[in-house]
Parts: sequence; C-alpha cells; structure tokens
Amino acid sequence: MMMRRQLSVCVLLLLVLAGQQQAAAKKYAAIFNFGDSLVDAGNLVVDGIPEYLATAKLPYGMTYFGYPTGRCSDGRLVVDFIAQELGLPLLPPSKARNATFHHGANFAITGATALDTSYFVAKGLGKTVWNSGSLHTQIKWLQEMKPKICSSPEECRGLFRRSLFIVGEFGGNDYNSPLFAFRPLEEVHEFVGDVVNSIGEGIEKLIAEGAVDLVVPGVLPIGCFPVYLSIFRKQPEMYGGKSGCIKDLNTLSWVHNVALQRKIVELRKKHSDVRIMYADYYTPTIQFVLHAEKWGMLRQKPRACCGAPGIGVYNFNLTSKCGEPGAYACDDPSNHWSWDGIHLTEASYGHIARGWLYGPFADPPIVGNRNLE
Repeated sequence: MMMRRQLSVCVLLLLVLAGQQQAAAKKYAAIFNFGDSLVDAGNLVVDGIPEYLATAKLPYGMTYFGYPTGRCSDGRLVVDFIAQELGLPLLPPSKARNATFHHGANFAITGATALDTSYFVAKGLGKTVWNSGSLHTQIKWLQEMKPKICSSPEECRGLFRRSLFIVGEFGGNDYNSPLFAFRPLEEVHEFVGDVVNSIGEGIEKLIAEGAVDLVVPGVLPIGCFPVYLSIFRKQPEMYGGKSGCIKDLNTLSWVHNVALQRKIVELRKKHSDVRIMYADYYTPTIQFVLHAEKWGMLRQKPRACCGAPGIGVYNFNLTSKCGEPGAYACDDPSNHWSWDGIHLTEASYGHIARGWLYGPFADPPIVGNRNLE
C-alpha cells in the first residue's frame, strides 16, 4: 500500500511538472533580453575576439556548447534556460549578422551599466568603467532593430505585448566602478538611488514601446564572489561565519535590491496593466553557499571552478584568470556555484532560471501567475 501511494505521488509530480512545461511553452512569442556579462550571449565578440578577452576562449562554453560563445560561463545562462523552457530558440546576440530576430534578441553586453558613461566620467571614474552599452544604449539598439522584425509600429507593439522582456541585472558594474577605484563604501552606497532610478527609467521606456511583461533582476551577493574576496581583504569579524562572504559588500547588494523592489512597487501602481516581476539572484546564490548539498554542489568556502591559486582558498588570481595561461577548470563544474570567480556556472544558472519561472526566486514567478489564454 505504501509503495503504491509513493508511486502515485511520483506520477502526480511528473504530471504537474509536465503541465508546467506545457504551460510555459504557450506563454510568449519572443524574448528581448538586456543586461551585462551575466546574460551576454556573444555581443562583445561579434566583431571578432580581442586577444586579451579570456572569456571568449576555452574552457568557457565547455559544458553545453563545447566551444566558447562569448558567454561568461561554462555553458548556458539564465536567459538560455528560460528560452528553452518557453519553447523558444536561444536568443541570438542583437549584433549578430545574418540572424533572425522574430523570436527575440539578446541585447546584453559584457561591461554594461545602468547609468551612462558620462555619469562616471563626471565623478572622476572614467578609467574604472568599461561601458560597452548601458541599459539606455541597449534600448536604442532595440528601437533601431524594429524595422527588421516588424513592418509597422502597430505590428511591433503587438509583438512586444506577446513578448517577455528581461531587464538586467543592471547595477553590478555601476558599483564596480567606484569599488575598484577603492572609493569608500559609504560613497558607493550613494550611487544606489541613481542606479535604481536609471533602471526605472529604462523599464518605462520599454513599457512605452509596448512591453507588458517585464522581469527585473536584482544584483548578486558580491561579497561571496572570489574576485571581491581576493581584492578586498577585511578583518576577520567582517566575514560571515558560515558563508565566508564579506558582510558589508553583501549589504550593498541587499540595499540595492530593496531599493529596486520599492521602485518596482512604484511602477506597478503607475502602470497597473503591466506585469513587472522582480527576479532574485541574491537568495539562490546565498543558498548555494550555505546549503550546497541541497543543490548537488560541494560544500566549501567560496571557490571558483575555473581559475588559479591566488590569495586565500578562492582559486582566483587576477594575473591568471579563467581562460588565461596557468588557469584550469575543475573536473565537474556542476558541483560548483562559482564558475570563474566573477560569474556563475551553468548548473547555478539552471537552478536560478527554474526559480524565476516557477518560484520561489521571482515575485511573481514568470509562469506561475499569468493567464495562459
């Protein structure tokens, strides 16, 4: 009797999962994605691979594609998993030649910021920002693409109303600019309001174009990443006892995410006919660190799968980063959450994508609460 009951539960769970996947496949005609290196599918390398760009060399891409694609991971990114789950092809980089964009495009590019370059130059930070295309520049790219994907403004608005827009994350590189210039953390916190307002302005531009379903991700807990742990050396009490993460850097991320969620609430009230979903990178990454076994990962202090020995136990070295001479990849990236000390592994992105699609890492989930008719 117990065996029969367990079998029935398993069958029910499989049916629910199959139903979720079928529902997901009916939802959207296209995806339009904006962001930085967390979701860049190759825009930075469309015009050729600069010799210095390690992220366009193996072992990047080793897990899924078998070759580097310009993605800053061993394989697929969150947006790739979402596209596949929605029954859509992987989004081509928006700068790709001879690509078709009728199912969407990926405008993200490595180094992107929420704020335009002029903002950083005005603050004396022009040398510490590598801004290849801010959020507002990427929206201009979308506007310039419209004649390629639809024959009239009305047709574009119709397509956009049936599309999913993923706006970010943005903010990580905005904060990196003052952080890597070693500005006081109090000064970095002063950027939060401007960053979040810029994201809000970008969301409203997309709504004006016809977007009605927008996913807006927060930033990662940067204090857990080997690149920051290697650069910013702190007193012992500044590290989380269980996580090993730098607490005040994670506080910066948390403050940004709270401010962003408040902005989303404000925009929901202003645009009641638009669905704006907050997507969480922070919580799942903290879970990977604290509860690694639950996610099929090794329990260890923050450590890059791909890198070289440096300061501490992080397997991160600024002079020998992943893809550069002296660096190596771990045997099984799926049991690590950090790929290169800066970005996540394909396995991590897959877990996050499912949490955005079905919960609990999105408010509301992409698939969970939308009318499918």
